Formats: sequence, C-alpha cells, structure tokens
Amino acid sequence: MTATRAAGVPVVESGELVSTNPATGEEVGRFPVADADDVAAAVARAQVAADWWVALGHAGRRARLLRWRGLLAQRVEEAAALVSREGGKPVAEAIVETASAIDHIDWAARNARRVLGPRRVRGRLALAEFSAHLEYVPMGVVGVIGPWNYPVVTPVGSVAYALAAGNTVVLKPSEYTPAVGQWLVDTFAEIVPEQPVLQVVHGLGEVGAALCHSGVDKIAFTGSTATGRKVMAACAETLTPVLIEAGGKDALIVDDDADVAAAAEACVWGALTNAGQTCLAIERVYAVAPVYDAFVAEVVRRAGKLEVGYGDGYDIGPITMPKQIDVIRRHIDDALSRGGRAVLGGRDAVEPPFVKPTILVDVPEDSAAVREETFGPTLVVTKVADVDEAIRLANDTAYGLGGAVFGKRRAVAAARRLRTGMASVNSVITFIGMSSLPFGGVGHSGFGRTHGDDGLREFSRSKAITTRRGPSALKAMTFERTPAHVARIVKAVKLIYGRSR
Repeated sequence: MTATRAAGVPVVESGELVSTNPATGEEVGRFPVADADDVAAAVARAQVAADWWVALGHAGRRARLLRWRGLLAQRVEEAAALVSREGGKPVAEAIVETASAIDHIDWAARNARRVLGPRRVRGRLALAEFSAHLEYVPMGVVGVIGPWNYPVVTPVGSVAYALAAGNTVVLKPSEYTPAVGQWLVDTFAEIVPEQPVLQVVHGLGEVGAALCHSGVDKIAFTGSTATGRKVMAACAETLTPVLIEAGGKDALIVDDDADVAAAAEACVWGALTNAGQTCLAIERVYAVAPVYDAFVAEVVRRAGKLEVGYGDGYDIGPITMPKQIDVIRRHIDDALSRGGRAVLGGRDAVEPPFVKPTILVDVPEDSAAVREETFGPTLVVTKVADVDEAIRLANDTAYGLGGAVFGKRRAVAAARRLRTGMASVNSVITFIGMSSLPFGGVGHSGFGRTHGDDGLREFSRSKAITTRRGPSALKAMTFERTPAHVARIVKAVKLIYGRSR
C-alpha cells in the first residue's frame, strides 16, 4: 500500500513503515511492517529465549543490563539526535529524557535481586510447624506498547524492569517513532547477541492488537485513555494482564506562601516542555488569590521569552502528531468563546506544525481546556480563594496521574490530598526521574506501576512456599483427625484469637 506523505504522519509503502520528521518532512527511516504471523513468531522466539535469560540468574542479568546502560551513556548524544529528528523535540530535551532512561536501567539492574529474591516470611502460631517463604518469578514474555512523546524513557521504564525481573520483551514502538524503538533494540542486541531477549515489531494499530492476542504473559501500554480501553478489551479475551499508563490533566497548586518566581519557573517548564506533549504536563494551575496576579505576570514573562521552531536554539519544537493541532485549536477556541482570555498567545498561536505558548485565564471549569487532555503548549490559570478550593478543583477530573504544590506551611499536606498516583512539592514532574519511586496513575490515567520496587514486582508473579519443619500439634489438614483433635483446635482458636486486642 502507498499513501500520500505528510510531514510527521507515518505511512506504509511497499510493506514498510516510513517515519518522517514532523517539522521538515525529512525521511528518518523505513521499517518492515509486521503482520500477525510475524508478531506470533517474535513471541515464540521470546519464549525460547526466556529460558536462557532466566537461567542467567539475577547476577547474569544485572551484568548485561549494566553494560547496556554503559553503552547508552556513551551514545547519549546519538540517541538524543535521533529522538529530535524523528519526534521534533529539542536535542536538550532529548538528552534529559535519555539520561533518565539510563538511570532507570541502572536502578532496575541493581535492585532486582533485593526486591524479587527468595526470602523467609514470618509464619503464624497456628501453623508453627511450617516455615513460610516468598519469592517472585518472571511472568515470561512481556509485550510493551510504547508512546511517541517520550520514546526512550517511557518504554525503557517498562522494558528495563521487565528484563531485570527475568522476562523477555517484545516492543511495539509508536508508529510515529519507530526509529527510536529500533535503535533501543539494536543497542541491546550489541550487548546480548546470544538470544532475542529484546525484540521489536513495527506497524500501525493492528500490530499492537496482534501483540495483545499473541500469547504474551503481560502487556504494558502507554498512550491515550481511549486506546488504553481498546488494549484492555483485547487482552480481556485471553485474560492477559495489563498495565495501563494513560492520559493526564495534571494540576499545579500555588499557595499564598509560595515562592512565586520559583513556582512560575517550574510551571512554565512543566506546562511547555516537549511542546506540552507530556502526559504529566501541567495543564491547569490553581493559584490562591493573594499571589495570583504576580504568578500570572511571571508565567507570561517567562513563557513569552521561549523560542518556537525546529533546530538549534529553539526551546519548543513542533507538534509531533499533526492531528493533535486540531485538538489544541479547539480547546483554545472553546475557552475564548466562553469568556476566557489569552494573556499570552491565543488563536494566532497555532501555526502548524508549531503552536506558540498560550496562557489562558478566566476560563470556565467545564470548558474543554479544563476538562480534556490538551497535549499542547497551553495552560489555564485560575484564581481560587484558598488551598481547599484548589484541591477540590484539582481533584475534579476523571484523570489522576500527577500533580504539584508550591508553598510552605500546607504544601506537603495538600500534595497528599491530591487524587493522583504521584505529586511533587515545590517542583514539577520530578517523580519521573526518581527511579526508586513507583510511577502510575488512578482513574482514567490507568493502573499498575512502573519504576521502583513496585515496578519490578509488576513484571513478576509472587510465589508462596510453605515447608514442614515437624509434626503438626493440631491435626487440622488430614482426615485422620479425631473428635479430640477438633476439640483441641477449638481450644487453640479461642486461646490465640479470642482476645479483644
């Protein structure tokens, strides 16, 4: 099939997926499109490789993952240049992303044995003749469906933890960034050439669907909430467990004792980094009345200095997925038509493939710009009476990924009250780089966790083992028990558990 090309829009030509730069239309790469049989074959290879990978043990996997980490660290500029060419983001942003991914590989490799290794667990008095042990075993083959907006750190956040836990992985990168996905798999193969422990399959949505039906032991998906529902439905047919990291509508709360300049600096980056194409982007701000005017002025001043374009010297790149421009434009138009004001940018800020920073105020809470994920360089700032009102409005959404609070006296308490999987205090989005902490959301932002101890366990199965140490004092689990044994059980239950505390 041959399709008309448009900059940044993936097309299939003669069985190959063609990837292009969203700003220039430059061809970045061509990759063979997998069909259902190709996906099944990749999973079959991964199942065979899993035996070899598991047999290496924690020490063997750790050594190989650390060598992969070292290779990526030495080639970080190469990775960043490819991310920029294929997705459009500034090279500096791509370096920060790749550095975070490298740290995740390091943490997963170094901590897998501690988190997942066999351990003795305290038993119970009623079963004193048994010892209890717990261990975590690999699931087998994990399918990872990655996004385009962070094509290194996000898939690596699943891939590295799944590999460290002893699984093999089949990666389906976004059709908008196949070159980056292929690069990750190729670099891993340089370190682990013996077996296809990490493989890649390319294509459009039907390839992701095929991966869901392929017999993998788990799917880790990152993308929109709508597509997440489709992934869940597909996996439900075979009872394949899923991890879903979906959309967000993150809010920042600015209290009256906040450092306004610091809050504005963090807000501008959190809202506009990667052209706002971040599931964790700050899309809403609730600023307490005494600091509202100063905060808005400082945000406008800082955002107004940012340069938009593609190449060296620009702070904000193009919108990677061209159809998202229509969403951004609709949200701006809706906000302005309903009484909102653009204190920076506005309708004229939309200049495909770019969108300049747009700061909106006086926007109704039921507008699309407040209720729906925009995924663009826009921000809605709302004045509130106090932190309680800010928390109520911040939580009034179906999403629940991350959030942030700037302030002193009430900041940590307010962060705890946010209905989110993660929160930052006097910073934004810092939890994505904290390898030791779990990452994931609630509500329409998904479920399951990557990163940290929880991320390693996410790609493992707990296995409980009991071992007899001696004869049973209470003959409960046998048909040899007598009425006297039953009476002894009753007496023991009352003695052990009959107290009120």
